[in-house]
Amino acid sequence: MDLASKVRVIKDFPKPGINFRDITTLLQDAEAFKKTVDALVELCKDMQVDVVACPEARGFVLGAPLAYALGKGVVLLRKPGKLPGRTVCYNYELEYGSDALEVHEGAIQAGQKVLLVDDVLATGGTVAAAVELVKKSGGEVAGIAFLIELLGLGAREKLGDYPVVTLLQLEA
Repeated sequence: MDLASKVRVIKDFPKPGINFRDITTLLQDAEAFKKTVDALVELCKDMQVDVVACPEARGFVLGAPLAYALGKGVVLLRKPGKLPGRTVCYNYELEYGSDALEVHEGAIQAGQKVLLVDDVLATGGTVAAAVELVKKSGGEVAGIAFLIELLGLGAREKLGDYPVVTLLQLEA
């Protein structure tokens, strides 16, 4: 099955010049979704991790079943104001604006090895924020996994030496 063909491109969203990769069409196809999760499991099964962390919202959709298959817990990285209690926050820039992510204090324990999971690697802003949250929480990023990597935007270079795996590599 050609998973790339299941990803819809929405031109000029959320602003002119952005070609948004909409994975909802892939998620709606049961066979494509299962193949996606199974393929991500295969890419990540040998990584030595204690927990899977995933940013809101599409990261949740991929991170939760991946964590389940790997037998690991899930840490949710949320938009500001969504988590009760004390949080650690990191502000970052996106290709179409700015945003922030938060995680509960103590959700990631000191020394835990963390696998970060998200849907798309574009400019790297979201994953860079996720890396900072893991580090501020005392965790160690053991790997980063994406469904899609958009080529030509230089995001992978911003991730340094972290092991990065992607299921699909598409032109930006």
